[in-house]
Amino acid sequence: MPKGVLFDLDGTLLDSAPDFIASLDTLLTRHNKPKLDPEIIRSHVSDGSWKLTSLGFNIDISDDQCAVLRDELLEEYESNLLQHGGAFDGIKEMLTSLEKDDIPYGIVTNKPLRFAKPILMNEIAFKDCKTLICPDHLNAIKPDPEGILRGCKDLGLHPAECIYVGDHEKDLEAGINAGTQVIACYFGYSLKASDHEDHIHGAHHPNQLYELISRL
Repeated sequence: MPKGVLFDLDGTLLDSAPDFIASLDTLLTRHNKPKLDPEIIRSHVSDGSWKLTSLGFNIDISDDQCAVLRDELLEEYESNLLQHGGAFDGIKEMLTSLEKDDIPYGIVTNKPLRFAKPILMNEIAFKDCKTLICPDHLNAIKPDPEGILRGCKDLGLHPAECIYVGDHEKDLEAGINAGTQVIACYFGYSLKASDHEDHIHGAHHPNQLYELISRL
């Protein structure tokens, strides 16, 4: 059993896809553009707002207009936080089990503090989170290990005593770079078992996470 656990946010603890789908739909309608298949949006949530904007409007990320539209998307998303999405089913129970075992947890995310902090304040499932690390606090984001190393320090633990859990190849890479053990989330937005080495364990549903964490 680890002494602490660090999690990614979107696609790992939080199903933010419904909020992003609603936000992009609103923006596309505003600009008289056709809506995207929700599953396409969902599969790219972990790739960030630049990718979603580029997909929705079929423009290159380097296009100046992409930056303008991305800002619009983020404003819309900010107004939709937790309006359609929330913690994945089973996450609250998993985090409660960690709390009962006196295993502290934190979140290391590439999501800006502007969005992540209100989510932690308003999603009751995350009430016992001990630390929140966002790009605002760092010089480099995942897959750089800086955020995970800072999260371990905040928990008062050595990286070897922690697990990092995420739903993207960059999450696994960041955890390995930091020296933690890692767990893959296949119920998220982008990760499959074939994307990583065979020795890495993965969860197909949040209710499998606690057992996997307990075994490491």
